[in-house]
Amino acid sequence: MADADIVVVGAGAAGLSLVHRLPAGGPRGAVPSVVLVDPPPGPLRAPRRTWCFWESGPGRFDAATTASWEWLRVRGRDGAVVLRHIAPARYKMIRSDDFEALVDRDLKDRPGLRCLEATAGTVTTLPDGSAWVPATDAKGSHVGLRARWVFDSRPPERLPPARTRLLQHFRGWFVRTERPVFDPGVVDLMDFRTGQPARGLSFGYVLPTGRHTALVEYTEFGPAPLTSDAYDSALEDYTRRVLRTGATEVLSTEQGVIPMTDAVFERRAENSGAVFRIGVAGGATRASTGYTFAAVQRQSDTIARALRAGRRPVPPPAHPARARLMDAVLLRALDTGRVDGPDLFFRLFEQVPAGRLLRFLDGRSRLYEDLAVGVRTPVLPMLRTAAELPWLPRRDIPVR
Repeated sequence: MADADIVVVGAGAAGLSLVHRLPAGGPRGAVPSVVLVDPPPGPLRAPRRTWCFWESGPGRFDAATTASWEWLRVRGRDGAVVLRHIAPARYKMIRSDDFEALVDRDLKDRPGLRCLEATAGTVTTLPDGSAWVPATDAKGSHVGLRARWVFDSRPPERLPPARTRLLQHFRGWFVRTERPVFDPGVVDLMDFRTGQPARGLSFGYVLPTGRHTALVEYTEFGPAPLTSDAYDSALEDYTRRVLRTGATEVLSTEQGVIPMTDAVFERRAENSGAVFRIGVAGGATRASTGYTFAAVQRQSDTIARALRAGRRPVPPPAHPARARLMDAVLLRALDTGRVDGPDLFFRLFEQVPAGRLLRFLDGRSRLYEDLAVGVRTPVLPMLRTAAELPWLPRRDIPVR
C-alpha cells in the first residue's frame, strides 16, 4: 500500500497552488492522502519573491494580494508614454510570504494533508506503477515515500534542448522615499529609459504600493545575469536619474532569473505514468514574457478536476501551440537583433487595444486577434525568422 495517494514536491507557487486546489474527497467520497514535501530552510528552499498577473473580478488569492492596479504604463526610450486602462481586469501583486500564509491558513485543518520538511531526491517508478520519492530530513534520516501520483515542481537541473534561449534576469528594491514620487494607481510595466545592453534589452519596472513606497526593478532580457554590483548600479541610475526619487531608503531586495526558451518541457516524467512535472518544470512560464503565476493556476485547476473525477491527472499544456510558436519567433528575432525590443514592445502597447493585448500575452487570443497583433510588429524580420525556425536544430545551450 502507498504511503500517500498524492505527493507534491516543492512548496513554491506551483506546489502550494496545486495543494490548495486538491479535492477534499475523491470520486467515491474517500479523502485522498496528500504529502507536501519541501526542503528545510537553506539554499534548496525557494527564496522570497513577488508574483504578478492580471485577473478579472475576485480571485482565489485576493486575501494575499499586496496591491492591484487597473492602469498600466509603458515608456519609450525617448520618454514617450502609453497609458492603458485594463478594467475589468486588474494587475495583481502577491508576495510569496503572504501567499504561503494564506495557503497555510486555508489548509490548516484539511483532512489527509501532511507537510514534510525534507529534501527529495530523484523520483522513480516502481514495478507496480506507483512512484517512489526518496527524501532526507533535516537530521539526515531517510524518509522516502511511495505514492500513487507525484507532482514535482522543482526547477529542472538543466533546460531541455532549444533553438533559442534568453534569460529574463532582474534585481528589485523595495524602497521608501522622502518625497511622494510614486503614483499608486499606475504600474510602470516597461520603462525603456534604462541604459540598453549590447545584446537583448532592459527596462525598469515599478509597482507602487503608496506615494512613498514601491518595488522598483531593473530587468534585462539577455544571455547571462549580471553581478550584484552591476544590478545595484543599474538600479541606482534608474531611481536617481530616471525616476528622480531623491533621498531613498532600500527596505529589502529580491533577485531572480527566468528562462525564456522555446525548449519543449515534458510534463510527464520519462517512462512513468505516475510522475508529472508542474510549474516552471512543466512549461508554465510564458517564453516571451516570463509570466508564470496565472498559467500555474490554470494547470493546477485542470489537475484537481481530473483527480476529482477519477481521471489520470496529466498536467495540460500551460500555453497553446500557436502561442508557443509565436514565442519562438519573437525570441529568435530578439536574440538575432533583427527586431528592436524596446521599439517592438512599445508599439504593441501603443497600437493594440488593451483587452486584446492581454489576451494575446496570456495565450487566450483567437487566430484573428493574433494576426491583428502580428501586423503591429516588424513584419518582414518576423516572417524571415518564422521561415528559418523549422530548419534550426534544437541543442543544449549552456548557461553563460
